[in-house]
Amino acid sequence: MTSVAAGRRGRRIALAPLRGIAATARDSTFAVAGIPVHLVALGALIAPWTVFLLFRPRAHGEFGLLCAALLSVGLVLALRAPLTFIQRHRFWSMLGIDIPATTPAAGASRPQRAVASLRTESTWRQVLYHLAAGPLLALGGLLTLGAWAGGAAMASAFAYRYIVATPGQFQSPKPLIALTVVGALVLLIAPFAAVGIRWLDVRVATALLGPNRSAELERRVETLSESRAGVVDAADAERRRIERDLHDGAQQRLVSLAMNLGMARENLADLPPDARRVIAEAHDEAKEALAELRILIRGLHPAVLEDRGLDAALSGIAARAPLPVKVTVDVPVRGTPTVAAVAYFVVSECLTNVARHAQASKAEVDVRRAGDVLRIRVLDDGAGGAAPGAGSGLASLAQRARSVDGTLAIDSPVGGPTSITVELPCGS
Repeated sequence: MTSVAAGRRGRRIALAPLRGIAATARDSTFAVAGIPVHLVALGALIAPWTVFLLFRPRAHGEFGLLCAALLSVGLVLALRAPLTFIQRHRFWSMLGIDIPATTPAAGASRPQRAVASLRTESTWRQVLYHLAAGPLLALGGLLTLGAWAGGAAMASAFAYRYIVATPGQFQSPKPLIALTVVGALVLLIAPFAAVGIRWLDVRVATALLGPNRSAELERRVETLSESRAGVVDAADAERRRIERDLHDGAQQRLVSLAMNLGMARENLADLPPDARRVIAEAHDEAKEALAELRILIRGLHPAVLEDRGLDAALSGIAARAPLPVKVTVDVPVRGTPTVAAVAYFVVSECLTNVARHAQASKAEVDVRRAGDVLRIRVLDDGAGGAAPGAGSGLASLAQRARSVDGTLAIDSPVGGPTSITVELPCGS
């Protein structure tokens, strides 16, 4: 251990008692400071009944009882929001704990928001905190205050005999010694009471004053789902933009270059053989580059998918496959462009895997829309044994399906056949 680290450790040990005293003082102050706030809601609930019992007119007893009940409920509901704000501020200012505010009720005017808040679960959880937990926590705060005050008074009893008491007032010191010992024990217990009240208050307030944990998790899941859908849509839109830029820019320039080189190759017959060979090689390279660029564009986002739909796009995939592929598409209503692109790439990767790994002689692609679900089924008569972890690209297929909350199922016994079913939500 270095001297610097040893010095830091020594300072931490030396300051530990002071930190313990500061934490005890903080917890005790927090528990005692909550007493008046905790009792407000209970007082608002009891006050109308007290007035009714003291001053109720005999002729209007039932009407007064109804008024007292309505006034009690109205006062508690009216004080709920300010009391919750005060409690959150108390936790933040004294403990540094931030209890998030709940989502306010929707409404155009204040009365409408007040009525709508009565139907929210957060309102009644806050009322439960102020009426049920509040009085118990106030009692704990009173016990903490009494432990500190009473313990200090009893612990100083023996000193009182020598400082304040008149000569001969206490004949025997034994009772004073007993009080002093009891007071010291109470003072030792008081910090634990303060810690317990603080711990209980934090747990209850976090559960009742803040947002509902399950509802908050559901909201966050919905937000993340919307964000992910936005990212997927943005990525698909960016692919379409790149495809258009390549198609309208680089591809057209390559087409023009290949045509010019082709015309030069055909018309400039009087050039030396070396020059004709260079032109021929450049023409062939331009055509190969153009073919690769077209494959790249189809891999980004096929233009036929947007122009003519999923049926024509999948038929184009089947026509380019190295084995016979039967395609059946029954999609009367188009889904979103993102889902259509995912379906296109799923079928493309499945047929690529069939050609590379399945040792199949034919394949079938069946795409149907049932309600808000687009179901894709790719079947081949190959050797089977396909698994996501076998390096066949099925893991990327599952990931692509999950990007739009879809699912992938594989049925591939050894010896075949292999059936891959992908279901994509396509609600429009």
